[in-house]
Amino acid sequence: MSQLRVTRPGLLVCTAICIFIFIFLYLRNPAPEEPEEEPTYPAVVECGFYPEELCSALFDGKGAAPQVAKFCKNPHRAEILAHLHTPRNCSRISQELHFITRPLSAEEGSFSLAYIITVHKELAMFVRLLRAIYVPQNVYCIHVDKKVPKKYKTAVQTLVNCFENIFMSSKTEKVAYTGFPRLKADINCMKDLVHSKFQWNYVINLGGQDFPIKTNKEIIHYIRSKWNDKNITPGVIQPPNTKSKTSQSHPELAPEGSIYVSPNQRFKHEPPRNLTIYFGSAYYVLTRKFVEFALTDIRAKDMLQWSKDIHSPERHYWVTLNRLKDAPGATPNAGWEGNVRAIKWRSEEGNVHDGCKGHYAQESCVYGPGDLPWIIQSPSLFANKVDPSTDPLVVTCLERWHRLKVLQQAEVPVEAQWHFQQESHFNTRLNR
Repeated sequence: MSQLRVTRPGLLVCTAICIFIFIFLYLRNPAPEEPEEEPTYPAVVECGFYPEELCSALFDGKGAAPQVAKFCKNPHRAEILAHLHTPRNCSRISQELHFITRPLSAEEGSFSLAYIITVHKELAMFVRLLRAIYVPQNVYCIHVDKKVPKKYKTAVQTLVNCFENIFMSSKTEKVAYTGFPRLKADINCMKDLVHSKFQWNYVINLGGQDFPIKTNKEIIHYIRSKWNDKNITPGVIQPPNTKSKTSQSHPELAPEGSIYVSPNQRFKHEPPRNLTIYFGSAYYVLTRKFVEFALTDIRAKDMLQWSKDIHSPERHYWVTLNRLKDAPGATPNAGWEGNVRAIKWRSEEGNVHDGCKGHYAQESCVYGPGDLPWIIQSPSLFANKVDPSTDPLVVTCLERWHRLKVLQQAEVPVEAQWHFQQESHFNTRLNR
């Protein structure tokens, strides 16, 4: 007994010392953080002819396909980023990233579009968006958010330097989801586009979660057939009884909610020059002459200054100016027509669409694989929101489907590097 009584305190002291030493060593040399790894995915054989067979099943609306898609995902993110972070010459970057390097028809070659792309994250998604809309006769202004890490901006610059008709905005903003800096980012790019050496007919604005549904040829046909020399700015007159509230402290934080609901119940100041205020979509297709008008007209300048104190000014500015009867390409009697974006709004579920198969964020759908049949049937030019960090298979299927359409419509010999894949399975099953 006496020996046991002597040993027990000794054991307790020894245990306490060991615990103290362990904690000291752990705090001094904490376990290294696990490197971020790409998730592991099943072998190709378990997912069928991946991704072509699965994409085909998703586009066909087969019931089991979205469930299979949950574990058959391969985002190819690291492969895309390697081209920008590893020293390569521009010829290799263009070829290995499958950029289209020639006009695909005489019609497209004689009708140039300008694009404004505002990005702040998801570098690989930006590359996929850019190569989907890229043709050498168009011109592209890239606005990289002022807040992005230097490594991100350097990677974008590496890509931009390889193309004469792509450049970065000369002035950058700290862009939130919505607000005056978002409007300014577009205007900054417009100034650069107007003063560039490139000729273009229309300008289209895009964000990092957009992806084209129509090809370059189809976009030109849509503009020429229904909006020739006209601007597309869907929207209506600002109603006097809107229920949403106005905050002057942080207007950029107001959620967009629904495209049909104005973000402003009242304005801090009366609109300048007795302008009738409209509200609508932040997305547009504008003629070059209208852009030059918006950059120089005194009413546009006064409205821009006034827009600093309102919610979501990008949803008021373009549509209001485009309703002025003397503005170039104006559509003073237009309403919501103009198929610019395919968006599933939560408030329209059950009426306009059958529900979001991904998830809602800021009241609009971040698409899941089950949304693909609805997207490709849409008459709109672009789909929003596509987020590869949430569901990489959505953009994988969309870009392969879109590239196939592009190459099928080509009126010039198709070069091998323009294909994403060589297999015939995708071409036969997804030929629509």
